[in-house]
Amino acid sequence: MINAYDEAVRLLPAKTAAALGKEFDCAEEFRLRTGYAPTALVGGGELPISDAAVTRDDIACVIEKATRASVHTVQQDMAKGFISCGFGLRLGVCGTGIISRGEVTGLRDISSVSIRIPHEVRSCGGETAKMLRGSMDNTLIISPPGGGKTTLLRELIRSMSSSGTRVAVADERGELAAVYHGMPQFDIGPATDIISDIPKAEAVMMLLRTMNPQVIVMDEISSPEDCSAAASAIGCGVRVIASAHAESAGELKKRAVYRGLIEAGAFTAAIIIENRAGARSYRWERLQ
Repeated sequence: MINAYDEAVRLLPAKTAAALGKEFDCAEEFRLRTGYAPTALVGGGELPISDAAVTRDDIACVIEKATRASVHTVQQDMAKGFISCGFGLRLGVCGTGIISRGEVTGLRDISSVSIRIPHEVRSCGGETAKMLRGSMDNTLIISPPGGGKTTLLRELIRSMSSSGTRVAVADERGELAAVYHGMPQFDIGPATDIISDIPKAEAVMMLLRTMNPQVIVMDEISSPEDCSAAASAIGCGVRVIASAHAESAGELKKRAVYRGLIEAGAFTAAIIIENRAGARSYRWERLQ
């Protein structure tokens, strides 16, 4: 299996990679911003990797490595602000928008990048994960961005699949399973089927038609299309577990994109991930 940290380091400019010490081994992200020192997100805070300011050439180096020197092939993803780099790695990208006929078609003059490093954490979620596995609730995993939703989803997939449940994963950005040449780079269990690099809404419908899943997992539902696909799966009798950005269940219920699903009883439970001083805790909450 591929080591995601090592792959993330390979995306860095040589001078930045050479400055990394052991304190960065548990980094969740590397961040490069033009004109400022490169940093790593460790324990919820950013630590400088070196004193050398990031240059435009450094940013270009990361983009070139992430796209294998084929930037034009990922403009569609860049228009959404990210590049999937394989092995579960995701490169967040900021720059100036390229607008065509009123729509964002890509980015130019890239000013900062963030390399998110996925982690496999066995038994994360504690008692709340056990409650989810023991229930039949359609469940939302809730936290702000970077709160650990994907890590928890990955472990829930492995646990359910290892117990014999047929799990289907709509892995739009390739972060949950990190499939490489047909082989998941994370242990997501023996009864798991994955569709990668296809918009979640389309992938869910494909999985429903072809794989006879008992559970469908979606990471970060955020659009009406995602919500509609989740509702369709639930209407077909398939359990859905998905993640969503929010501080709390109360905040989630106020957002129009989720409110209809919750009011209709589609999702009936949530696991809220809270981060205090770099330590994550998990809380189960009923939505109905």
